[in-house]
Amino acid sequence: MGLYTSFSVSAPCGLRSVDGVIGLLDIPDTFLDPARVKAGLLWFTGGFVEYRFPYRNGAPLAALEFSMELGSDAPGTSPDWPSEISVSVNEVEIGSWTLKSSGFRQVEPRDSWGRYGSDHGELTNWRVTRAGTFLDGVRISSVSLADLQLEPAQPIRLRIGVAANASHPGGVNIFGRGFGHHDQEIVMRLSTVE
Repeated sequence: MGLYTSFSVSAPCGLRSVDGVIGLLDIPDTFLDPARVKAGLLWFTGGFVEYRFPYRNGAPLAALEFSMELGSDAPGTSPDWPSEISVSVNEVEIGSWTLKSSGFRQVEPRDSWGRYGSDHGELTNWRVTRAGTFLDGVRISSVSLADLQLEPAQPIRLRIGVAANASHPGGVNIFGRGFGHHDQEIVMRLSTVE
């Protein structure tokens, strides 16, 4: 989670590894801390984090897919805290999604963190094809692969954020290994044309 290449976040915000909180809570500059590479959970109220993925061979694509566990960032772990989360690829917004609430203490927390913050979110699957963008199999926008300007040997830039004009600016948690209910980092899949 901590290998983002760009960010602009607002507090409340923070980073956590399986060993504990990284840096200082609610200080955006903590996102520059070198220990961020160990982060398995990050959260922020507004702004974004951006990741870069390699696109080496440049083979024609049938689909570009991202799988990630997302939750709303609720100060004090409010179970009713909707959040509109936006996802962009190569500076093109592929869609936004309003999460009605995040995962709070649905199971006994693995450690004390579950008593203070979201312990899980929802596993989401964002898929861009020639026919549009789909979230968990439901078409959410007309943005297609052609709109993303994917170039061989150029990185694919994934941006996850909460826009300043979001209808529900409730923040976001991004869960990685060691956190949430799906022990995975952000996964990118490329399906090539056969």
